[in-house]
Amino acid sequence: MKNDLKLYVKSNLNLTSISMKNLLLIPTLLTFVLSCSGPGGSQGSADYIIYGGRVYTMSEDGNAEAVAINADTILFVGSKSDALSFASDESEIIDLQGKTLIPGFIEGHAHIMGVGYNLLNVDLREAKSYNEVVAMVEERAKNTPEGQWILGRGWHQDKWNEQPEGMMKGFPTHDLLSERVPNHPVWLRHASGHAALGNAKAMELAAIDGSSPQPDGGEIFMGLNNQPTGIFNETAQGLVGSVIPESTIESDRQALKLALQECFKNGIVGFHNAGSGAKSINLFKEFAEKDELDLRLYVMLNGRDSELLDQYFTNGIEENLYDNQLTVRAVKLYADGALGSRGAWLLEEYEDAPGVHGHNVMPMEDIEEITAKAYKAGFQVCIHAIGDRANREVLDIYERTFELYPESAPKEPRFRIEHAQHFHPDDIPRFSEMGVIPAMQAIHMSSDRPWAIDRLGKKRIEWGAYMWQDLLQSGAKIVNGTDAPVEPINPFPSFYASVSRRTLKGTPEGGYEASQKMTREQALRSYTLDAAYGAFLENQTGSIEVGKWADLVILDRDIMTIEEEDILNASVLWTMIGGEIVFENM
Repeated sequence: MKNDLKLYVKSNLNLTSISMKNLLLIPTLLTFVLSCSGPGGSQGSADYIIYGGRVYTMSEDGNAEAVAINADTILFVGSKSDALSFASDESEIIDLQGKTLIPGFIEGHAHIMGVGYNLLNVDLREAKSYNEVVAMVEERAKNTPEGQWILGRGWHQDKWNEQPEGMMKGFPTHDLLSERVPNHPVWLRHASGHAALGNAKAMELAAIDGSSPQPDGGEIFMGLNNQPTGIFNETAQGLVGSVIPESTIESDRQALKLALQECFKNGIVGFHNAGSGAKSINLFKEFAEKDELDLRLYVMLNGRDSELLDQYFTNGIEENLYDNQLTVRAVKLYADGALGSRGAWLLEEYEDAPGVHGHNVMPMEDIEEITAKAYKAGFQVCIHAIGDRANREVLDIYERTFELYPESAPKEPRFRIEHAQHFHPDDIPRFSEMGVIPAMQAIHMSSDRPWAIDRLGKKRIEWGAYMWQDLLQSGAKIVNGTDAPVEPINPFPSFYASVSRRTLKGTPEGGYEASQKMTREQALRSYTLDAAYGAFLENQTGSIEVGKWADLVILDRDIMTIEEEDILNASVLWTMIGGEIVFENM
């Protein structure tokens, strides 16, 4: 695109370009463009100059009229006239024609390989009933050789319009699935990733029956006949997962390519990958070496892989590799499960399941030991904690770690709690006091709040669930995101949930617990500058400032001023990472 000088003009409300060849036919425009050459020749000139719309910089200097970009860096931010002084005969001039320029979105917690495999496997997120789930699997089975595994993810029984007969503990059983898809082993992960449904063939291959022992930190759901219902909760998923063939390198490459394309078209310039093993990290490096990664990928190591942790704790962090595309400097651990599957670890029993407090899925002594090792080695620790008991236990571990090893203290450890959905009110101020970052996915409130009250009850929902504004007012920085593929990676629904606290259907009017809404500036900051802070990159990206990387996105509308309900209709027109356009639909 940099071979021709282009001036963007308005055509049918879209942005279109005119090449240098065509500009020769328009002397007045050509004279204007050539007169904009900046001082100092090409060294001080801009590759891109953008103006003509709203520019939200997220910087202390406030918003601007125009931005100039040289190579991978922001060269100038300010007035249109001053920006045009950096033009040369090779500059690309982009007139936004009223569109909106923002710092690129940073996905603060998601699973990039899961995003890709959700596109390759059976995506069940849109299923409105168990019958629809089974029908989608049946359709895949028609084109799948018998005996080959069928994998899927995304079903959520609390989001179905109707519930099937014979539910056990609030979940469907395998009977209908086994009846209609008998000759393929089927494994369908819950949207949360913390439970799964297997058919009879899958359980046969895994040797699961009524005599199978229950695992620590999980549960095989049993029916009235003391036979497995097909639901495997938390760590019990590993009993079936262990017999599913590993993915091939070819399918991994395909999944990663699909995931990257999905990121770029949704304006994602940075991605915090919540748990990676050696196989995935090697794949990321392969792509980066071939200059095919493009995304700024921030990797958390899989905390269950002791060999991988020992390797990195010995060799140290890997930071801004491959032209700032890849960083490995964090560790992902799990304290509990998910609220939907009643795996979140609570101080008091579930409102809708007397005697049930959820699961501690990884021994806390193991978590504390790994946290101390990571702290001494300079790695950030990111622990999954959803329930109030889990959040308190993790905060206690962080506090003890900081006190016990002061000589090992990094300048800013920036430890995180991933999800941080439900707290006891006494624990909310502890985040800012210790500098702990809550990485919270606002879209989870939108999706889960209608049924979460059944799990927690009104009192606990109102005083301790999805407490965004209380955290912000206490001084904490929130990192936003989607937890994709749990939710689609599209940032607009999560932004909408942040500022409205409504479901995606627009209910209830005024939002759930409206005092906890984010302002639009807070919401955008949680998806840009504060998300960059969560990965130690706030000095390089996350805002539109001179000297920072040119990680920018053009939107088709101004999400900072339009009506709330219109936010969900917003779309990305153009994504730039490091001065290179990776997606364009203008």
